[in-house]
Amino acid sequence: MLYDNERIDEVNDSLSLIQRTDGLTFGTDALLLAGYVSTHGGVGAELGGGSGIISMLLLARDKLTRISAYEVQEYYASLIERNAEYNRLSDRLHSVCADVRELRATEDADVVFTNPPYMKATGGKNNDRDEKAIARHEICGTITDFCIAAKKLLKYGGAFYAVYRPDRLTDIICAMRDAGIEPKRATFVHADTNSEASMVLIEGKRGGKSGMNLTPPLIIYGDSAHKEYSDEMKYIMENGWFPKGFKR
Repeated sequence: MLYDNERIDEVNDSLSLIQRTDGLTFGTDALLLAGYVSTHGGVGAELGGGSGIISMLLLARDKLTRISAYEVQEYYASLIERNAEYNRLSDRLHSVCADVRELRATEDADVVFTNPPYMKATGGKNNDRDEKAIARHEICGTITDFCIAAKKLLKYGGAFYAVYRPDRLTDIICAMRDAGIEPKRATFVHADTNSEASMVLIEGKRGGKSGMNLTPPLIIYGDSAHKEYSDEMKYIMENGWFPKGFKR
């Protein structure tokens, strides 16, 4: 089951995750995005599946009944299949090795979610490993490409969810609206009360009317030493959902 430089970690919701020891690993952004999705069943699609952990969390929590995860890198597309098999989710999670820029319109998904590359291809420090560069830089698609792909897959009225960088909030909002996905909810995430936002979670609706709710910020740690999670973060980790005050 394991290749060289791989390990198995026990993560949330009693899931076991095969990860590369020197590759992309499960992090707070994936955990929070899975918690931000507020659906109860339906068909989902993930753009940029990585290890498949976000999709598996959503399936384990019955937020979606089945998911197609689109991943451009062959290794990670295969890893999604292996993780699905290892966690007995193969009948609900399907991996597709594909470039988001080449997807055909299906309009059969109730929900599309993504943790897309957040750095421009010409900006930021490039990674030594190509797989990290592709995951973090817009080499195989810009945020505009990801939003266009989401529109192609979403039913009219379907929901779109993403986690992104606050300094590029304008870019994702413009990309969503240009693709016909209206931003409806956004939440800034801060490490503590003295730190600037490190990420932003955003929800949109295909064909939705204008009007977005900016929720209270999510503070991850209740102390400056980052040893104790905030009550809100504890709730998310224990329940897999955001508290009531963060919902539309």
